Amino acid sequence: MDEKLPGYRGEALRILKEAYVEVGDLIRIEKAGVTYEGILMPRSELGDERHITIKIRSGYNIGVRITSDMRVEKKASIAKPSFIPPPPPKQKPGMPRVTIISTGGTIASRVDYRTGAVRPAISASDLYSIVPELSDIAAIDTEVLFSMFSEDLTPKHWSQIAMKVAEHIKRGAQGVVITHGTDTMGYTAAALSFAIQKLPVPVVLVGAQRSEDRPSSDAAENLIGAVLCAARAPFAEVVVAMHQTISDEAIAIHRGTKVRKLHTSRRDAFKSVNSSLLARVYNGEIIMLTDEYNGRRDDAEFILKPDFEEKVALIKFYPGMNPDIIDWHVQNGYKGIILEGTGLGHVGRRCFPSIRKAIESGVIVAMTSQCIWGRVNMNVYTNGRDLLSLGVIPLGDMLAETALVKLMWILGQTDDPEEARSLLMRNIAHEFSSRSVEPIEPPESIKA
Repeated sequence: MDEKLPGYRGEALRILKEAYVEVGDLIRIEKAGVTYEGILMPRSELGDERHITIKIRSGYNIGVRITSDMRVEKKASIAKPSFIPPPPPKQKPGMPRVTIISTGGTIASRVDYRTGAVRPAISASDLYSIVPELSDIAAIDTEVLFSMFSEDLTPKHWSQIAMKVAEHIKRGAQGVVITHGTDTMGYTAAALSFAIQKLPVPVVLVGAQRSEDRPSSDAAENLIGAVLCAARAPFAEVVVAMHQTISDEAIAIHRGTKVRKLHTSRRDAFKSVNSSLLARVYNGEIIMLTDEYNGRRDDAEFILKPDFEEKVALIKFYPGMNPDIIDWHVQNGYKGIILEGTGLGHVGRRCFPSIRKAIESGVIVAMTSQCIWGRVNMNVYTNGRDLLSLGVIPLGDMLAETALVKLMWILGQTDDPEEARSLLMRNIAHEFSSRSVEPIEPPESIKA
C-alpha cells in the first residue's frame, strides 16, 4: 500500500500519482463538465479501485467515480487527516463534580480509513475537550476503563464497571457518566441497576449512534444531556441518556432496567418499554416525568454486589425448536434459563419434557415474552398453565435482556434455589411495572 495514498490501488492510484497529490491535499476533479473540490481522503482497503474519495466543504465525504475524461489537479497542501483534541477548558470553581468513565463504543470512536469502519479511539478526556459546553455544567474527572465495542463486553466487565463507579462515588463524585457502545448498553444498564443499589447519585450511561467526526453525530448532545443529569438531576438511579427524537430537541432519560435499543441506526433508537420515561432534558433543563424515583442523597452510602454468574442462558423459542437446546444447557452446567416465549408466555409442548428435566435438575427456568410491549400471563391458555405447573417462573413485563442479567446477578449472590426464586420475583430496580405503559409514537416536536 502507498503510504501517501492509503487504500488506493489500480486506476485510482495511477491517476492520483500522476497528479502528484497525496491524502490531505486540497484537489479539484473535473469530469463531464462538472467540478468537484475537496480534501483527498484515504480509501477503505475493502473499497473498489474505481473511485476517489474527497471531503467537500459541507464536511461530508463523497466518492467520485473514475472516467476516461477525468482530470485531477492539486490546489494546495494542507494538514493531513488526524485527530488532535483541543486542550480541555478550564475548570470553573463551585461546579458539581462528575466523573466520565469511558468504555468505548461509537461515542468514543472515529473512522478508521484502513477498513472504512469506526474504531474505539477517543478517551473520556478527549470527549471533554471537544465538548467544552461541559465546563458550564460540571467539573469533570475522566478515566478510560476499556476501549471496546459493546458486543465484546462480558459480565466480568459489568463487574469491573460497577466497582469503578463505586470507587468514584466514594471519592466524592456527585454523578457518574459511562460512555458505552449502544448495542449492549441496555444489558450493562440493567447489570449496574442490580450491582449497585441504594445509590446516592445518578449513574448515566450514554452512547452515540453516529461517531463524533460525522456532521450528523448525536454524540455531543447525548453527552451534554448525560452530564447535566449526573450533575443536577434529583434522582439517584442507573439511567440511559439518548436522543428522544431524530432531531436535537430533547434527550430522553430511560430507567436502566426498562430500556431497549429498537432501531439499528436512528438517533432515537432507544425506547422505554412497558414504562414511561423517567425524565427528559430539554433546553438545558431536566424535566421529571414521574414522581416515583429514588432521590439523590448527600451521603456516599450504597450497596455494592458486583458478582454475576455467567452460566445463565437466554433461549428464544421458535416454531420447530429442538428441545435438545435446553438439554445441552443443563448438561453443560447452566444454572438458569430465561425463556423468551411467544405471546403471553408459551413454548411448544415438545419442549415440556426438557423443561421438566431442567427444573428437576435444579435449574431455574423463567418466562418472558418475545413481544416488545405487554406482560406474560400464563394463566390464560392450557400450555401456559401447564408450564406453571412444571415450575416455570413468570416474569410479568420484565424485558428478556433484563431478566437474563437479573438472574445472572442473583446466581452470583446465592446458590440457594429458593432464595434465588424469591429474588427473581422481587422488584429490586423497577424491573417490574405494576401497569404496562402502551407504546406512544414520539411527537414531531418535544414541548416542555
